[in-house]
Amino acid sequence: MRLTAYTNYALRTLMFCALHSGQLVRMEDVSNAYGISRAHLLKAARQLGQLGYLENIRGRTGGVRLARSPEDIVIGEVVRHTEGDLEIVECFNPETNTCPLIGVCKLSVLFRTGLKAFFAELDKVTLADMIADGPVLIERLMANQATKSRLEA
Repeated sequence: MRLTAYTNYALRTLMFCALHSGQLVRMEDVSNAYGISRAHLLKAARQLGQLGYLENIRGRTGGVRLARSPEDIVIGEVVRHTEGDLEIVECFNPETNTCPLIGVCKLSVLFRTGLKAFFAELDKVTLADMIADGPVLIERLMANQATKSRLEA
């Protein structure tokens, strides 16, 4: 199973905001820290704002910040919102399924069980858990930015 880059960007944006708690974060800073396209991050930040995870402030001095406490943001919930329906095999969607083994194949049962277990694990983790090593994470992001700046110079 593979999650989309979009979900990855959304989670990274939330982590960056949580690491800079209470501060207004510019998407340019998130982009530079991770080396990710600003345009892709903006799309994820917009949806995270609509879902109530971020407060989006428009304009020249705008940016984003967490709209909820990191302890209240469950990673499984964010992934469900950003991924939508995870149809990891064709038979998960009864409208488009063409597999003749539907109803007798144990593969779809196995994948459904695995997907439930995957989300059960993600549901145990909050954004606060993800940034528990905050100083180390910030140090790594700063080192990444410094390396990138040296390479661009």
